[in-house]
Amino acid sequence: MNDQIRPQPGILEIALYEGGKASVAGVSNVVKLSSNENPFGCSDKARDAFQRSVHQIHRYPSTDHAALRGAIAEVHGLDPARVICGVGSDEIITFLCQAYAGPKDEVVFTEHGFLMYRISALAVGATPVEVAERERTTDVDAILRACNRRTRLVFIANPNNPTGTMISLAEIERLAAGLPPQAILVLDGAYAEFVEDYDGGASLVEARTNVVMTRTFSKIYGLGGLRIGWGYGPKAIIDVLNRIRGPFNLGNTQQDVGEAAVRDQDWVARCRAENTRMRHWLAQALAEIGVPSDTSAANFILARFASPDEAEACDAFLQAQGLIVRRVGNYKLPHCLRITVGDEASCRRVAHAIGQFKGVK
Repeated sequence: MNDQIRPQPGILEIALYEGGKASVAGVSNVVKLSSNENPFGCSDKARDAFQRSVHQIHRYPSTDHAALRGAIAEVHGLDPARVICGVGSDEIITFLCQAYAGPKDEVVFTEHGFLMYRISALAVGATPVEVAERERTTDVDAILRACNRRTRLVFIANPNNPTGTMISLAEIERLAAGLPPQAILVLDGAYAEFVEDYDGGASLVEARTNVVMTRTFSKIYGLGGLRIGWGYGPKAIIDVLNRIRGPFNLGNTQQDVGEAAVRDQDWVARCRAENTRMRHWLAQALAEIGVPSDTSAANFILARFASPDEAEACDAFLQAQGLIVRRVGNYKLPHCLRITVGDEASCRRVAHAIGQFKGVK
């Protein structure tokens, strides 16, 4: 080993991100409820676009994503010049940290926030600052108290993952108004489409110069395997991010399928309605057998158990029956299991299995 060859500060502090488990040794026909995927997949229009895209795989893709940005802007009523596309919303988060944070800077997020905020901050040598939540919900006052002259970015997922909780636009606006002048508020809207009549913070982006919104095609659009995300922000910030974005970060398939998917809002509405129905049913069914959860606005619930040991034992019991959920000890919630809202059969099956585990007849 050469002791003179060293990575940049902060990188060795990064704990590798682990995605939701997808298999169980010795168990076939598993039901995966660990990654908040859409159980119905993508729309037929998106699938058709994917099949057509095979004829263009020998061509370099557009570097400006004009068609995809135009479709996103048209559907959401935005300015296409202020939209940026990335390899999932994760890449937009990475761009923001690369462009606006570094050594001696601080990046603020909540204690149960998405792990990529910490990872992206450490990767650029910035200091991650974790702020306590209040009953697993973002606490605006606590965030404002944590901010100072070193704060460059503040990340808020709304709805939050893995808690499913969210705060009002009025609270987000209060947060944006109270930040130090050099800080950017980043609204992570990965689950925004699951909330009826919620713009993910787009109106706040339009009204202010210090707010950026990120979104993804991985959740309600059912395109997690293609890695397509986007962001919306002030023109000056988007211009900076485009300067560090790789020119061919999204291939033809990603751009074509993303455009078809975002234009099929009927599919989004149907998936949202079914998710809302089964989310309410699953939360109520578990509450009735002594497993509470906070009101979720996303496509999962955070089931709370009496102790970490009980949560771990329940997870093992579910895996033995081919049901994969997500342990969230790395989110500082060791007594909880995050359960994706699947189709009706999956929801009923996991509720029945947890009832068996709890000894409910």
